[in-house]
Amino acid sequence: MLELTMVAVTSADAGATAGMQMTDAPSEPGAVLRVGRDRSICRLATPDDWLFVSRTHLEFRYDPDGTWRLTWLRGSQPDPSSEVTVTAGGHTRPVAYGGTVPLPRGGSGEVIVRDRNEPRGVHVGFYHEI
Repeated sequence: MLELTMVAVTSADAGATAGMQMTDAPSEPGAVLRVGRDRSICRLATPDDWLFVSRTHLEFRYDPDGTWRLTWLRGSQPDPSSEVTVTAGGHTRPVAYGGTVPLPRGGSGEVIVRDRNEPRGVHVGFYHEI
């Protein structure tokens, strides 16, 4: 099972957990969790006016090889107005626009989507329970 928690943070409320959202999905081939502004397809939704987050921004997908993978989906713009990083096991690495990275099996960490124009972001914590 993959458990996700998300909080939208501005510089004014850094560290706050009010408005935290949570979701999970079983570790079964084809399982998908999405993060973005489109509430009709995203299990975790950001504020509608946060345009630095695409309507469907991040996708967590379970592969038949037993790995959860994170994809930063390409939006309608050729260049993103945000940046995405993954922190796991004490290491932080960027995720390329349109890129996919594996999440640690049985591990935990955080995905951060940062607005390049304002001091705000989306923090998505993950925990892969085996």
